[in-house]
Amino acid sequence: MPPESAAIELRSINQLLVDEHGSPARYWIPAYQRGYRWNQIQVTQLLNDIWEFIQASEEKRRTSFYCLQPLVVRRLEDGSYEVVDGQQRLTTIFILLSHRDEILGILRKQRFTIDYETRDPVFLEDIDLDRSNENVDFYHICEAWRAIDSWLGERDRMHALKLLQHLLNDDETGRNVKVIWYELASGDDPVAAFTRLNIGKIPLTEAELVRALFLRRATQDDATGNLSLRIAYEWDQIEKRLQDDSIWYFLQNTDIDDANRIGLVFRLAARLEGNALSGEDYAVFSHFSGLLNSDLSAEVEWRKVKDIFMALEEWYEDRYLFHVVGFVLNQTVGELSTITELLENSQTSSKHDFFRSLRNRVFRMVLGGDLYAITSDEIEEEITNLCATVGYANASKVRSLLLLFNLATLLEDPRSNIRFQFDSFKRESWDIEHIRSVSDERPSRPQAQEEWLRHCLTFLRSAKGEAEHELAVSIAAYLASSTELRDQATFEEIDGEILSFFNEATAGPDHDLANLTLLDSRTNRGYRNAVFAVKRSVLLKNDRSGIFVPLCTRNVFLKCYSRTVGNVMFWAEQDAQDYLHAISRTLTRFFLGKGGTS
Repeated sequence: MPPESAAIELRSINQLLVDEHGSPARYWIPAYQRGYRWNQIQVTQLLNDIWEFIQASEEKRRTSFYCLQPLVVRRLEDGSYEVVDGQQRLTTIFILLSHRDEILGILRKQRFTIDYETRDPVFLEDIDLDRSNENVDFYHICEAWRAIDSWLGERDRMHALKLLQHLLNDDETGRNVKVIWYELASGDDPVAAFTRLNIGKIPLTEAELVRALFLRRATQDDATGNLSLRIAYEWDQIEKRLQDDSIWYFLQNTDIDDANRIGLVFRLAARLEGNALSGEDYAVFSHFSGLLNSDLSAEVEWRKVKDIFMALEEWYEDRYLFHVVGFVLNQTVGELSTITELLENSQTSSKHDFFRSLRNRVFRMVLGGDLYAITSDEIEEEITNLCATVGYANASKVRSLLLLFNLATLLEDPRSNIRFQFDSFKRESWDIEHIRSVSDERPSRPQAQEEWLRHCLTFLRSAKGEAEHELAVSIAAYLASSTELRDQATFEEIDGEILSFFNEATAGPDHDLANLTLLDSRTNRGYRNAVFAVKRSVLLKNDRSGIFVPLCTRNVFLKCYSRTVGNVMFWAEQDAQDYLHAISRTLTRFFLGKGGTS
């Protein structure tokens, strides 16, 4: 009888061959399905993937099975299965088995059967290549046959035998190929399921498959349906929360294009249970399938998942943890491994010790060594030396320091409620750039020179001072002249006047930390080597418009770090030194635990 609730499990290809009575399993393709449409490339890719799995498993570089995409079916009253999704893969496997029918005999296996509501099933049983042009279904079936024939023709008979041995291995602990068997409940509408899976190419995601596992097991554990309803409701609440980019990009450096972000929590749950998730397809589903098809209850396993999410949410809500954990994850390539490690640490430590371990972790990332093995004076000395010596040549180190400077600044005053916008920071690609123009990187190409002058002209015209007006007239005259009449000497003369006007003619700390801040890539491209005043105008305009600007970048161009403020249009040597001192002082206070909650 058809199941009362959806059934979901891993099934080997061998299990697809026969029904519970040992007779060939019968699959039925309804009229709402399109015909077989795989081309030779898709068929060859499937064979290559299976063969790669076989080789990797023999070299012990892969786990015990290779998982294909889900096969969604509905059991009919006569014991056959209506194929809702997965027809293309199922038919390709049938054609492969047909192509090597003699090996099936050697292995003592038999093929399943495929029937159609509106198509001729006889041709598939006895493929005739001479009839390939009779209709589009015959054509694609014959193309698949030719692809299999070509693939096997490049290999000897033993390769074909090995391929089918692994494909049809009936040892559930051995190396074989499996599908995710998703059997709809008796009351489910197969047409609605087909439409959801195929209109707009919406895939059945791994998270949805895990959801089905939980709900099926919950139905078995609690006949009242209350547990299923609670899991479904709480699932939706977690997913809704993770769809908030502010929390997602706090945890992740990129959008993994996963429509179900809750999948992150399940990957963490599997890793905390000791499953390394070595990159196998549907590894998370396989993990929970093993748990929920055993004696473990849905409620217990769901509570573990909820506890993980609640820990992540606590990190997000706690202002100190938000910024410090956010920094750690931003600096990490494998966020999943790092989050797993942090979760394990938080579960075995007091909150105070966890905070201390986080600060020590940040210290190791930035400076190396053990924060708690040196004195306060030594911490200050190391930070001061690092700030004085690091520069543009070590861009990744500078970016880390500047990000930490922003986060530590936000944590300095416990009365502040401003939070760093990791989502804007990561999506808009903020990176390091010079505060004042760099004297040894003057524009050399005519187009770059013209762009540089136009940026300066726009700013000078807005200033409306007499000196600004005179310089603007010179620039406008140069830009109005034909490109043929322009020469390098004239540009260099005007360029020199601009740098002198903005006090940037003399060499300063061009590539030192004292002349570097975080700028977004868009501003970077447009104003890469502009003078301080032009960059200041652009950044403050963005800030007034509500566009994200890191707090310390804003403070730089407002000259908040300068102990004596002269002309706000210039970035002088003293401004740079005051800024460098502010970075060093703020980072020192952070590591000494004198700012924010610690």
